[in-house]
Order: sequence, then C-alpha cells, then structure tokens
Amino acid sequence: MSSFHLIAPSGYCINQAAAQRGVARLESLGHQIMNQQVIPRRSQRFAGTEAERLADINALANLHGKNQIVMPVRGGYGASRLLDSIDWASLIARQQQNPLLICGHSDFTAIQFGLLAKGNVVTFSGPMLAGNFGAESANDFTETHFWRALRHPTFSVEWQGDGPQCCTEGTLWGGNLAMIVSLIGTPWMPEIRDGILVLEDINEHPFRVERMLLQLLNAGILPRQRAIVLGSFTGASPNDYDDGYDLETMYDYLRSRLSIPVISGLDFGHEPRTVTLPLGAQAQLSHNMGRSTLTLTGHPVIVE
Repeated sequence: MSSFHLIAPSGYCINQAAAQRGVARLESLGHQIMNQQVIPRRSQRFAGTEAERLADINALANLHGKNQIVMPVRGGYGASRLLDSIDWASLIARQQQNPLLICGHSDFTAIQFGLLAKGNVVTFSGPMLAGNFGAESANDFTETHFWRALRHPTFSVEWQGDGPQCCTEGTLWGGNLAMIVSLIGTPWMPEIRDGILVLEDINEHPFRVERMLLQLLNAGILPRQRAIVLGSFTGASPNDYDDGYDLETMYDYLRSRLSIPVISGLDFGHEPRTVTLPLGAQAQLSHNMGRSTLTLTGHPVIVE
C-alpha cells in the first residue's frame, strides 16, 4: 500500500468533515496518511500562514521513502503567493533522484506549472483529499483512473469526444485555465511547443472561458500546440441574456480561430468524475468517429 503525504498550500478546508472522510476512506484501503495536522490549519482564508504553506512545499525536498503520494487537502487560492519563495532547485533535484508522486488540481496548477517550467518535473493533475476522496460517496471512475495513472508506465484514457478527426502526439500539459492564464509572462509558465494542452475550469461563464482562451491564443500559446483538449467547465450555464450562446457555441468559435484540432468532452476537472493526467508526460491523441483516446507514457509510477 502507498503513503499519502498531505500538503495545504492554498485555501482553508472549510469542509473539515470531507477531509476527515477522505482520510478514513484511504486508511480503510490500507494506505498511510501522513501530515494530517495541515487539515485544520487556518489563517484568514488560507490553510495556514505564508510560512506554513511554503514549508509544506519546500519540505518535500527532504521527504524520504519510496512511493510517496503528495496530495493537497484542497485548492482554493493561495499557491500564487508562494511561487517566488519556493526552493525550486532542491525540489527538482529530489524529483530527479526518486520522484514523489505529486497529484492535485485547481489552484495547485500554479505549483505544477512551476515544476514543469523550471525542471521538467512531471506531476499528476487529478484528485485531491477533501473534494474527491472525501466525497460523500466514492466515485469509482475517479479512483480507478487515479490508480491507473500512478501504477502503469503506459496507460490510456478514452471518451466520447467532439472535434475533427486527428492523430497527433506531443508533451501533455495543462490544468486549470484561470491559473494558467494568471501565469502568462511569469517564470512559472512552461514554454512548451508542439504539445497537447488540456484545460478545465469551474464557475466561469462561457464568455469568461472564451476570454481566457483568447488570451492564450493571442499570447501565441494555443497556436503552437499540436492539439487542445477541453475537459469539464463546471458551473458554466448560460443565462437568458446569452440568447443561445453556450459552451458548445464558444467551442465552435475557438475552432474557427485555430488550425489545430480542439477536442472536447473529456471528464477532467472539478467534477466528481475525473481522470488523472501526468503533466509533462508524452501523449498520443487520436480522435475518430466521436471516439477519443489519449495514451500516456514517461511519468513516474508506484514501484511494487
């Protein structure tokens, strides 16, 4: 069984019961859950002081033992405050020797992008303690895909996608759209060309999603990729004012502005049902007759 090492670099976990449920669920499966003292930690809206949250990240460089899964308690906001103080060199050196299996999403995308930009470190965009493992009912799809990614050097994700027929390959990267846009022009934005960029977000109206996608397009980031894969955009329901403008309409507009394939429909993001993807790994993407397949390799895995 594996050992989970908890960190809390972002927002305070308002749903303490969910976090404890996540701990209990993982322990019942035989896993060790370390560093649980970060769960109740709080300073204003954050999961502790700046120094405490920064220490969560910098301490990872000295975390010993193999098969260590590092997981944030939750997202929220706060990781952006830490980026210029993280000891990137030490953490990258640790990952090159005996990689930690670092998994999270949402606000945590900022730290994952820093690791990818500065050291080509592969991390997993996937579930977190409170929102996923601490859900009132376990999601078998999410848990199956989590362990598939962490246990298999090569694995595939399949879904009913929308978009043009394509077959391409490149470095997989991406995560939360709002966090990615916030990193444009900073040292923590990876300069990846010919990649496959996977994007998701929560509680953003379709026009806000479009505005962020256009920022990535106009900054030259989207056009230099091989493909764009769109995950879930939870809480993006249009209103009466939109008069038929919705996510699908916006996707079509994005496709009209790009000469590369845009494939939508992947279960990836803030939904209870989500895949786990290794950011920085090598990916092959194919889409044909409504069937999409993403095959991934080159990521760290649990060593039995």
